Amino acid sequence: MDEVSNKNTFSKQEKLKGKKNFEILFTKGKRIKVYPVQLCYHSMGFKDGSPLKVAVVAPKKKFKKAIQRNRVKRLLRESYRLNKSLVFNNIEGNFALLFVYLGNTVPTFAQVESAMSQLLKKFIEQQSHEKNS
Repeated sequence: MDEVSNKNTFSKQEKLKGKKNFEILFTKGKRIKVYPVQLCYHSMGFKDGSPLKVAVVAPKKKFKKAIQRNRVKRLLRESYRLNKSLVFNNIEGNFALLFVYLGNTVPTFAQVESAMSQLLKKFIEQQSHEKNS
C-alpha cells in the first residue's frame, strides 16, 4: 500500500474522473445496494498505480437544488473517507467505485455512515467470493 491509503484522507489521486471511466462503470459495472446508497464497481487498471478510484453521485432529478446535491455528495465522500481502511486492507486488484445516493430526501450523516460501512463490507465479501471461484 502506498502512504496515502493508510491515512484517513480523500486525495485528488483517489478521485475517479473521465467520461470513459464512467461509461465503463455504468455499462459493465456490477452493483450492490444498501438503501439509500448503491455501489457500482468495476475492475480497472490505472496509469498512476492507485488501487481505488472513487466518485459520488447525487441525482439532479431527485435533488433540484445544488445545495442539496452538494450536501449529499459531501456526506457520501466523508463516510467513504472514514470507512475506506476496510477496503484498502482487504482487497486485491484495482477498482473504480461509484457511490450513487438513491433516497429522495437529504440524509443524516448516521444514515449514510451505516449504509456505507455495510456496502463496503458486502463489496469485500463479493470480491473474496469472486476471487475464490
